[in-house]
Amino acid sequence: MNAPGPELFDRAAFAARLTATNKPIPVFREALKESNQHLRQEFEAGVSPSLLVQQHAWLIDQLLIQAWCMHVPPAMEDQFALVAVGGYGRGELLPRSDIDIMILLTDEQDPALCAALEPFLTMLWDIGLEVGHSVRTLSECESQALSDITVATNLMEARLLHGSRELFDTMRRRTGPDSIWPSDEFFAAKLQEQVTRHHKFHDTAYNLEPNIKEGPGGLRDIQVIGWVAKRHFGADTLHDLVAHRFLTQTEYQLLHDGQEFLWRIRIALHNITGRREDRLLFDHQRTLARMFGYTDHDHRLAVEHFMMDYYRNIMELSRLNEMLLQLFKEEILYASTSDEAKPINERFQIRKGFLEATRADVFTTAPSALLEIFLILCQNQQIKGVRAGTIRQIRNHCYLIDEEFRANRANQQLFIEILRQPVGVTHELRRMHRYGVLAAYLPAFNRIVGQMQHDLFHVYTVDEHILRALRNVRRFSVPEYTHEFPLCSSRFHYLKKPELLYIAAIFHDIAKGRGGDHSVLGEVTAREFCAGHGLDAEDTDVVCWLVRHHLLMSVTAQNNDLSDTKVINRFAAQIKTIERLDQLYLLTVADIRATSPAVWNSWKDALLKELYRATARALKRGLDNPLEQIERIQHNQQTAIEELRLHRIGKEAAEAVWSRLNEEYFLVHSADEIAWQTRHIVTAKPEQLPLVIIRQMTRRGGTEIFIYTRDRDYLFARVTAAIGQLDLNIVEARIITSADGFVLDTFIVLDSEGEPISDQRALREIEHCVKKFLAMDASQPPRIVKHIPRALKHFPIPTQVSFQDDNISRHTVMKVTTSDRPGLLARIGAALWECHVKLQKAKIGTFGERVEDTFFITGQDNKKIVDPEQLKQLEQAIIRQLDQ
Repeated sequence: MNAPGPELFDRAAFAARLTATNKPIPVFREALKESNQHLRQEFEAGVSPSLLVQQHAWLIDQLLIQAWCMHVPPAMEDQFALVAVGGYGRGELLPRSDIDIMILLTDEQDPALCAALEPFLTMLWDIGLEVGHSVRTLSECESQALSDITVATNLMEARLLHGSRELFDTMRRRTGPDSIWPSDEFFAAKLQEQVTRHHKFHDTAYNLEPNIKEGPGGLRDIQVIGWVAKRHFGADTLHDLVAHRFLTQTEYQLLHDGQEFLWRIRIALHNITGRREDRLLFDHQRTLARMFGYTDHDHRLAVEHFMMDYYRNIMELSRLNEMLLQLFKEEILYASTSDEAKPINERFQIRKGFLEATRADVFTTAPSALLEIFLILCQNQQIKGVRAGTIRQIRNHCYLIDEEFRANRANQQLFIEILRQPVGVTHELRRMHRYGVLAAYLPAFNRIVGQMQHDLFHVYTVDEHILRALRNVRRFSVPEYTHEFPLCSSRFHYLKKPELLYIAAIFHDIAKGRGGDHSVLGEVTAREFCAGHGLDAEDTDVVCWLVRHHLLMSVTAQNNDLSDTKVINRFAAQIKTIERLDQLYLLTVADIRATSPAVWNSWKDALLKELYRATARALKRGLDNPLEQIERIQHNQQTAIEELRLHRIGKEAAEAVWSRLNEEYFLVHSADEIAWQTRHIVTAKPEQLPLVIIRQMTRRGGTEIFIYTRDRDYLFARVTAAIGQLDLNIVEARIITSADGFVLDTFIVLDSEGEPISDQRALREIEHCVKKFLAMDASQPPRIVKHIPRALKHFPIPTQVSFQDDNISRHTVMKVTTSDRPGLLARIGAALWECHVKLQKAKIGTFGERVEDTFFITGQDNKKIVDPEQLKQLEQAIIRQLDQ
């Protein structure tokens, strides 16, 4: 490691200051402080991050060696070795990274001598160094490295700082590949380590708050390449792989540049947080974007441009990691496998189970082979993958995919044929994406590669989201996954041309980030694709309709009263056919599930099924013969009476309860709910009120809380505050008030993971908490005591309140858009009460940090609110409550 200039650390001056004092700790502290300030100034001046991490490691070397020499007499040095391990052993140290050292001892070490090391280690902490240390004998190094691949890796990167060279060399020999962990076993273990590590990040680097060190495509993936190269080739640097013909100079430069980019981010994170921080949290993303000179433009925020560069860098690093690990597999794991080639055609053959090009000029002489190879992989599932050399050829020849290539009818048919394959479609489109082919073939797709949306709802980049949506659609076709979504799987098999749904999945979000309505712009792009790929007018219309309306079903389910037959009839009129309903339903489920692991839940599942089935019934009945409300009421009452008889509750007792309720109750509740609630009301004694009963799991996809009690001030606010205090999420509320002043309130809730509550103890706690809040002073709204979570603070959304009267709903529809926060519904409930507005039903939509709640409200007379002044007062009251 080359020594930096004296402006970083002047060894002679430092030694003189030590000699002149009997208090060395302040001298060390001051030297460390001055040197760190110099390194920070160098970073801010644009000095190469790789140079800075080496200089920092060199600085720590000087301080450690000086401290070591102050505590270990020269006569004892042949019995000890001070060794740098891990990243510090590689000579790479970031501002706040741990300084990993090992004190190596001989096997015959006198324990009394080890006592001399304690003052040395204490001094390091007193200086202010964050040291991670181990003390091992030679035998312990060998045994621990043998049993733990992480220890073996750390020792492989060991660097002698001071002490016995002979002792150090012996340790290296006894833990080297000739003694333990030969290169094939070492490679297999590191490969499995990487697979396990990637699983922790859902096998994608496209997370909202990525880990730049451990995540896929991060610094650890580069280190894996270096470790394997060191173990197998004895390579000291990544550049040595160029000499071994495992890397081209261009590929090395890409690795180097990617590492520099990530190091620059990591150094900045350490500097601005003052601690070891490897997560690119929201707290820092905007700060880093400004620090690195990004600005808002092209319909994207500065932070979105910065993160797009980040995601594209780690994608490139992931591609190189995959290719190099494949090379290592061929060189190390499959070295003894038969090298005989099995021909597929004149362009491709199988060697050692992997597909490869037959010649170096395959792609230049037959550019269509850049698509053909993926069709072959779909059609030959026994092939393990692609040979590294062929991956390199594909990457190097993506430039051939130009306008002429895309206009070629044979190439267009190859792409469509890939989509028509019964197996392997998702897998090969992902491979096309990793190799750069998909972005080259679909320029519109290239525009959204690495594009994030700076919010908490869309946790993946747009390209990753699209590929996940496509995967979800494909899973509906696979028999092994039928149990996941039985309705989706059964309806998928009615599709005449599944590839049309795949194309719609690819294009549904492809216009994100262009400005304007992405559904409208995406339809234009999809139509161009269909026209260019020979789809007839009917098939083109199917794809374009799905792209244009891919949000229609989720918006309808989320924002409308599905108990209102007018809503169902209007939606059915937009859909027109069962086949179109199937296509939209499948795409909607796939799309929502691909947005975030936390977005899909049992309630959304039940909500979409309810809309699907109600619409299917309307379509089968005929659009010219719409279902009427009275039919729904009669059906629900009759079915409930039949169920109540099973519980020995007669029709007269039920109707005594029902006579106090208006028709709204029988529209918004299912027959099952009506029977369950009626049974408990009939059997409840006056002293049991307020009645709070809970069903663990209902057909509506959540845990159902039913409250029956006399109406009182701030009732809705109290109940929602109680539920929120338990960290439960309300997804739907139905509020009914009887003619004699009793409320029948129903809340569908999920836990923080989006699941119904399964624990009986938790169910009892809900009942207790709700009753406690109901017993509080009724003259004041409840007090909200929970704090806003960290991530939500970075996405403030101004509160907007709008009202809608479309002559379809039985109520005035109020929509509230605002930032998510604890106690939100309780505050809105307080505003409703203060403005003398009755809440009949609510649908709660939380999309990351953004809340889009829909409330169905009436005046005290249970009729729509038509007074503009009353609506204006309500709007102001809600904004006032939420802005407090």
